[in-house]
Amino acid sequence: MIYLNQFFFNILKKFKKIYLNSTFYNKKISKIDNQNLKYKPSPHLLFSIIKYKKKVKIEDYAIDEIWLNKKTSFRELKKLNSFYWLFSLDLKSSKKITQSVLKNWIKINYKFNSDNWEFDLTAKRIISWLSCHSLTLEGSDENFNDEFNQIIKKQTNHLINEIRNSKLFDDKLVGCAAIILVGLCYQNEKNYLSYGLNILKKISKSSLDEIGFPKSRSIKQLIFQLKYFVLIREWFKESQRPIPEQIDETIYYLGQGYAFAWQNINSDMLFNGNNISNNLEFDNYLKRLGYKFKNENHELGGYIILNNKKICLSLDAGFSPNLKFSNHYQSGASSFEIISNGKKLISNCGFYNKDNDKLCKLSRSTATQSTLVIDDQSSCSFNKINNSWYIKKGLKIINKHIVYEKSYWKIKVSHDGYLKKYNSIHEREIEFYPDQMVFKGIDKIIQKKTNYNLKFDIRFHMEPGVKLMKTQDNKNILIELLNEGWKFTCENFEINIDNGLYFGKKNSYTENQNIFISGISKKQNENISWQLAKMK
Repeated sequence: MIYLNQFFFNILKKFKKIYLNSTFYNKKISKIDNQNLKYKPSPHLLFSIIKYKKKVKIEDYAIDEIWLNKKTSFRELKKLNSFYWLFSLDLKSSKKITQSVLKNWIKINYKFNSDNWEFDLTAKRIISWLSCHSLTLEGSDENFNDEFNQIIKKQTNHLINEIRNSKLFDDKLVGCAAIILVGLCYQNEKNYLSYGLNILKKISKSSLDEIGFPKSRSIKQLIFQLKYFVLIREWFKESQRPIPEQIDETIYYLGQGYAFAWQNINSDMLFNGNNISNNLEFDNYLKRLGYKFKNENHELGGYIILNNKKICLSLDAGFSPNLKFSNHYQSGASSFEIISNGKKLISNCGFYNKDNDKLCKLSRSTATQSTLVIDDQSSCSFNKINNSWYIKKGLKIINKHIVYEKSYWKIKVSHDGYLKKYNSIHEREIEFYPDQMVFKGIDKIIQKKTNYNLKFDIRFHMEPGVKLMKTQDNKNILIELLNEGWKFTCENFEINIDNGLYFGKKNSYTENQNIFISGISKKQNENISWQLAKMK
C-alpha cells in the first residue's frame, strides 16, 4: 500500500506541475488590486527568526547571472531566493542597486517555476521584501513601485492556492504569516487578512493538543510556533490593528510550554527532534517586547522535569504521536537526561534530518537514546514516506508515577513498545537522593509470556568531550565532567564503554561515548539495577 500510494502521489505531482506552469494558473494568481503599501513593518521584529549575522555587500548580488547560475548548489539557491540575506545588508547600502537586484529576480521569475516558487521560499521572500522596505521599496520610481506591489500580491495568491496542500505544519505557519503580513501592509481585510487568520486558527487547532502543546511532542516545533505567533502579534500591534484573541490565547499556551521545556532549566533537552539551540537570544527578544512566561508544573506534553539549583532530571514519559505528526519523533520512550550544575551528565544523542538516510534513521532509533533496547530493535518502527521518516508502529505509556520532595525524587514509567514482538513491558524507575547526590535506577523487563533469553542493552550517552574510564576491577566506570567526578555501577550485569555518534548540533555529527549495560534476560521479571553517584 505504501508503494502504491507513492506511485499515485508521483502521478498527481506531475499533473500538478503541468497545471502550475500553465498560462491558466498564471492568470489566476495575477488577479490583484492596485492598493499601495500602507503599513511598513520593522525589520527588527524578525530578529528572533533570522540568523544572519555576517554582513554582506549588495554588490555581491547585483550580477545578473547570479539568478541563472546552474552551478549554484540547491542549498545556496534556497538561501538566495528566500532573500533573508537582505537582513545582513547595511542600511546605508545602495537602494538603487538593491532594487535592481529585485528587478532582475522579477524579470526571470515573474511566472511560477518550481525551483524558486517553493511554498516556504515564497513565504520567506514576501516577509523579507516587506520587512526590508527601506531598501527594497523606499525611493523607487512609480514603475518599480507597481511591479513590487504586483509581484508581492501574485506570490501571496500562490500561497493561498497552495497552503492547504502543504504537508509540513511549520511551512504552513510561515505561509500563513506571510499572507497575514500582506493583509496588514496593504490593509486588505477581505482577501488576505481574514483568510490568513482563518488558516492560522485551523493550524493551531490541528497541530496543538488540548493544553496547547504540539501534537508532535517536538520542543523544537513548540519554540518555532511561539516565535511566529509572537511575530504575527507584534505586526498587529505595530500596525495599530486589534490583536485577535486567538493569537493571545495560543501565545499563552505555547509560552507555558516554553517556560517548562527551556526557561525553567536553561538547557536543551534532546528529545524528539530537538537540537542544541541558542534560545538565550530568543529570551532577550521576548524580554525586550515585554513577554513573560511562567510554569511551575513538573509534567507537560509527555515530559517530566524535576530540578533544584544543582540537578535537573528530565524523562520522556509520553505516547508516540500519530503518523501525521511523527516526522520528528525519536523512539526514546523512558529515555532520560541529567544536568549537573549546568552541564549534561547523561544525554540523548540528538536528531539528524539532512541528506543521509542511514544517519536520519539511526538518530530515530532507541539505541541513540539513554534507555533500554531489546534484541537491537527500537521500541517504535518507521517508514519512509515522501523523503521523511514516519512512525509505522508506535507505543503507549502504560503507567506513570512521580514523587517530588526536597530530599527524595522518584519517576516510574512503563511502555508497551516491545509487547507485540517480544511479549515484554519495559518499566523504568529512577530515584534521586539530593542530600547524597545519588541516582538509583531499576530497569525491568516484564515478560507477559514465557519468552526467556532476551538480549538487552541499556545505554547512557555522554556529550562529546566527557571523559569515561573503567576501573581495574571492571565494576565501576568513572565520569569526568568538568570539575565534577561521578561513578557508575551495576550490581548484576556487565558494564562497558562504547563509541557512538552525537547529533546534538543541527544536521552534523561527531563521535561521543556511552556507558552500556548488556546481558540476557533469563527470568520472567528481570531487574537490572544501576547507580550513579557523585564522588566527593
